[in-house]
Amino acid sequence: MCRLRLRRIRRRDLCVYLGPPSQWKLLRQELLKYLEYFLLAVINGCQMSTPPNRTEAMWEDFITCLKDQDLISSAAPEARSCYLLTKTAVSRPLFLILDDNFYYQSMRYEVYQLARKYSLGFCQLFLDCSLETCLQRNGQRPQALPAETIHLMGRKLEKPNPEKNAWEHNSLTIESSECSSEASLKLTDLLLTALENPVKYIEDNVEQKEADRIICSTNLLHQADQMLRRIVSQTMKEAKEERVLPFNLKLLAEELNKLKAEFLEDLRQGNKKYLCFPETTNVSDAIAFFHHEKDNIVQKYFSKH
Repeated sequence: MCRLRLRRIRRRDLCVYLGPPSQWKLLRQELLKYLEYFLLAVINGCQMSTPPNRTEAMWEDFITCLKDQDLISSAAPEARSCYLLTKTAVSRPLFLILDDNFYYQSMRYEVYQLARKYSLGFCQLFLDCSLETCLQRNGQRPQALPAETIHLMGRKLEKPNPEKNAWEHNSLTIESSECSSEASLKLTDLLLTALENPVKYIEDNVEQKEADRIICSTNLLHQADQMLRRIVSQTMKEAKEERVLPFNLKLLAEELNKLKAEFLEDLRQGNKKYLCFPETTNVSDAIAFFHHEKDNIVQKYFSKH
């Protein structure tokens, strides 16, 4: 059983890199490419080659991770670009565990696509943990994250939704504090089901539509987020020019940022709390609704100075 952990904080045997979200996305995809090289070697029973385009430090951490779990060994000195598989790697069954929060469904879908490409088993284990428990455990870490980061992650987290996403049907949710024998049996059943029912490589319309939906949703949110940021920034600039009191400026910023966060969440979930017309999918139409709500907030503070 191979366990690969995706983290941004560097530790002894983890693939870990610092950087903005866009950079983290590229690094995550690069790591999946490394994993594909390992899968190809296992499937074909051959040596694992070194990718021509790679981040050297990241690749070395990946190699170290596999070596520490006795999955590969270095080839002869004259063949440094290849690695030999060990008996552990070629034995069956072989489980590859990607240990990360994968808070967006699109992140998990990338892994599903890799499993489908090679007709491998795929499953998801979601450890459900309350926000309060997360904050408590985070506070006990040697290098705790800011509480705001935990709150933000809690808002962004997209739980497995088999009813909505057919590709997530093989998922299991367990309370993080639950360590019962019943939970262990459910986990065993999840793994066996994945082994016995590998994902078939069929590019049918349903899966293509799902991929298109995820891409469309991600692009829409990105556009909306960029536009809302500019609106909030411009509004705060105008408030300063209007000589709004510092205390009121702070309150205004808090309200606008809260509205922006709620608005983006509404777009992501499709709840239509702020959108009057359910069929509205155009970003410019959605931004018009945001302007209306923003103006209602601004009037309160512009009249106070």
